[in-house]
Amino acid sequence: MIAGPSEILIICDGKTNPDWIAMDMFSQAEHDENAQAILISDDGDYLEAVEQSINELLPGMERAEIIRASLSTRGALIKVGNLKLAADVANIIAPEHLELSVEEPEALSENIRHAGAIFMGRYTAEALGDYCAGPNHVLPTSSTARFSSPLGVYDFQKRSSLINCSQVGADTLGKTASILARGESLTAHARSAEYRIKSD
Repeated sequence: MIAGPSEILIICDGKTNPDWIAMDMFSQAEHDENAQAILISDDGDYLEAVEQSINELLPGMERAEIIRASLSTRGALIKVGNLKLAADVANIIAPEHLELSVEEPEALSENIRHAGAIFMGRYTAEALGDYCAGPNHVLPTSSTARFSSPLGVYDFQKRSSLINCSQVGADTLGKTASILARGESLTAHARSAEYRIKSD
């Protein structure tokens, strides 16, 4: 897992206050100039409204220069034909933080496969996850959410797999293992399993 630079991707149906979304984008962009902030919507007028909010709110931000640099190099406002396509784009990007700022976030979340943390609905700001909502704050970035999960207890434990076959189990599994091993031309694997197959 790669943790950082910070990322946020927001999918919005055009009904959330544009100032809220602009500030949500700022919340990650203010981390550093390499942070990523993306908004995807199926409403072009709404994207323009958020851009206007960005322009109005940015001068008053304490970290305005960092936010401006981040948005200019790694920020985007993306128009799509529908919210399902927005989910498809989100799965390709596999963001660290994903806000589903839509009327029915549960339904849209069924289309999401790759994200570090998913924030459901208009009132669930990403900042709540950072500070007090309870999820792990160490999340995969740089599209590694495609194959990594948030930092968890298992990352601090050493585990071993225990495999125990009875004679009947070895007889059943041995036949399967033999077929697969011979398909890979790994004869010793196959014969090792075959030795344990009960003779008829």
